[in-house]
Amino acid sequence: MVLDLVVIGTAISLGPLHNSAFILLLSSRRGVRQGLVFLLSWLANLITVIVVVVLLTGGQQPARHSTPSTAAIAAKLAIGVALVLYSAYRHRRPPRPPSPPRWTARIDDASPVTAAGLAWLLQPWALVGAGAATVIEANLSTLADWLALTGYCLLATLSLIVMEMYMVRAPAVANARLDALRSSLERHQEQLVVTLSLAIGLWLTARSIAELVT
Repeated sequence: MVLDLVVIGTAISLGPLHNSAFILLLSSRRGVRQGLVFLLSWLANLITVIVVVVLLTGGQQPARHSTPSTAAIAAKLAIGVALVLYSAYRHRRPPRPPSPPRWTARIDDASPVTAAGLAWLLQPWALVGAGAATVIEANLSTLADWLALTGYCLLATLSLIVMEMYMVRAPAVANARLDALRSSLERHQEQLVVTLSLAIGLWLTARSIAELVT
């Protein structure tokens, strides 16, 4: 479980879409506050998903090859295959000229509710779903699994935490460097989406098949 959560959490944190949006929020009026709202909403979404899973399982790991265990593995397999197919689709489709979303034109007037909603909207729900299917294996009677779940949430939020702290500590320098990072993310967005989708899709597919046959 721990290794899967590390891989999934890292993939979530590296996603280019939400990181670009977060940098835009940080560069807006009241950017630090808006960024904090986005970050907390992002983290709350992850925690909520975990809480729902834990409530359904009672915090106990299902028996190996039981119906819940097999269903969770099958869900990860389906997500993995879907991500591989999605990466192939994005790779084969004709390139499109980059165009910023409409909401970016109103970023300076965004309310805290909008910032929180963007965090929910931009979360990579396929990867969050894979994380939820992995969390089914958690046994909350052990400290190690509590630490694993906490580490997963923090890892999946790490890029946002780093950028928020950077903006607080050195706003002038951070603005310039984060803007350059956003430009780079937007230029290479298609390649990043394809690469991340393919890599995590292959990982989930291979791990799920191995778990089903052993």
